[in-house]
Formats: sequence, structure tokens, C-alpha cells
Amino acid sequence: MTLFAARGPLGPDPAGRLSAALPEDLVYIEPHPRRVQAIHQGRTVIDTERALLVHRRHRPLTYAFPADAVVGLACEPLPEAPDHVVVPWDAVDTWLEEGRRLVHYPPNPYHRVDCRPTTRHLRVEIAGSLLVDTRETMILFETALEPRLYVAPHVVRTDLLRRTETTSYCNYKGTATYWAAVVGDTVVDDVAWSYADPPPESTPITGYLSFDASKVDLRAELPGAPYV
Repeated sequence: MTLFAARGPLGPDPAGRLSAALPEDLVYIEPHPRRVQAIHQGRTVIDTERALLVHRRHRPLTYAFPADAVVGLACEPLPEAPDHVVVPWDAVDTWLEEGRRLVHYPPNPYHRVDCRPTTRHLRVEIAGSLLVDTRETMILFETALEPRLYVAPHVVRTDLLRRTETTSYCNYKGTATYWAAVVGDTVVDDVAWSYADPPPESTPITGYLSFDASKVDLRAELPGAPYV
């Protein structure tokens, strides 16, 4: 998703600039020599190390497979790669890449997560109660997204937080658990989230919390932004 998404170089709001305009229908296709498997109704229906990655504007990143690696599944030919086909994501029950279960889309080799300990200040307040006021923070840089600060539970008024039923999934950070703030009679759902079991690239934020600036009074000292 990164090349053509968000602030990626070919996305709708690139962080940098190109020296010349590119055609709107540009497609980038590259070999992806990782083991990709698809499971459907308990049976492995794709198992190959010959997949391609297809980057296309306004479309999620997709796999393309040699036609002879796909049998008995709905698929479409890929015009830009003869003898290769694209299988709809929901045509199978489970996708795996090198044994890791995937959700929504393939992981992108151009997507990177960096987690760094920092002394950047984070202050979070809601309904007149202070939840966080610390310089003991972890900053997470993620390709094409704005940096975020995470904090360990011991610097958070966790007695004012209550777990909600909301969850979300990211191929680079794992499954997020969400938290509501409960301050007296004020309840604000999903003000914070955390990752209990992130993949290796994101393990420094295991159990740490980040806060939704649209739902709390948040002051964060972040790169390139005024401290408000």
C-alpha cells in the first residue's frame, strides 16, 4: 500500500515531489520471492514462491500468481504480466506469507516501522483529569503516516481507562485493543489503543498506549509540528 497510498511517492499527497509527472494508470510490478499460501475450506489451494506484487494507483497492493499455481479458484488475468492471474482476497479463507497470517492486504516491502525511545513530551487530559504527563515516551515512525507517541502503562492513569470491544488489525503492528476513558460521569470510547502481541518490527511498543487527539486534550511534541 505504501508506494501509492497516503504520503507515499506515488500517493495522492506525496511527502516529496517527482521531477516529472507520471501517468495516472502507472502500474509497478515486482518479483516477491517469499512463500505465499492460501487456505480455503481447510485445504491449501496456493503454495508458491513465484508471486508478484502489483502496485497500482487507487487500489490496494495485490499478489499476482503464475496461472499454473492457481487451480479451481476465481481469478482474473493480469494484463501487465502475461501468464499471471490475480485472486480476489476474499476468494480464500486464509492468506499466509512465510507462515504469518495476513489480514486485508499483503505486507509491503516499502513499508517500514521504526520505534525509538525518546524524551518528547506527551500530555493527555480529559474531562479535567490528567491521564498522562511524561517525557518517557516511545516514538513510532511508520512509512507514509504521521509519527506517533506511545507510552508505557506505568506513566498512564490506567485506573481511568476501561477496555472496549473495539479492535483493529495492522499487518505491521498486529491486533489493537482499544480503551475508553471513564472520568466520573464522562465516558469517552476508544480514546487509546495498544498492541499486546505485535510482530517483531513493532515489539518495542508491546503493551504501550497511544491516544486519539480528536477525543482528548492532547499536547504532543512531534517532529516538524508545533507543540500545542
